[in-house]
Amino acid sequence: MSTLNDSPGPGWTLIFLAWLLATASTLGALFLGEIMGYTPCLLCWYQRICMFPLVLVLAAGLFPFDPKVIRYALPLALSGWLLAVYHLALVGGLIPENLQPCRQGVPCSDLQVVWFGFINIPLLSVLAFSFIVAMLLATHFKGSK
Repeated sequence: MSTLNDSPGPGWTLIFLAWLLATASTLGALFLGEIMGYTPCLLCWYQRICMFPLVLVLAAGLFPFDPKVIRYALPLALSGWLLAVYHLALVGGLIPENLQPCRQGVPCSDLQVVWFGFINIPLLSVLAFSFIVAMLLATHFKGSK
């Protein structure tokens, strides 16, 4: 029997927002690749490997709400964040050429999409992973009080 006091807490809301962002990021990556025809570089593929499963992992932790989903989602999100920061540093010219992983195919330092003169795919990836990590950590620390 459900009552008005059974409303989801702040942890559920934060995980839901993380799931929403992971879903939007996944759909955006699929749109750019499959509809717009942009070929992802190697680092983009690795970031996709970290982002795409978050859609399923976070959804599994929502119904019913299980705050332990953080232990599965956080390693994926942190790995994706590290890859995205590396990719952004590469695009910004902070990584020397001999440390660039993209030797074949699409160069990782090329920007296929730039909006408003400064928004690019690696920056969007850093922002998405940053917010997901922040929401997961906020859920963890709210739950441990």
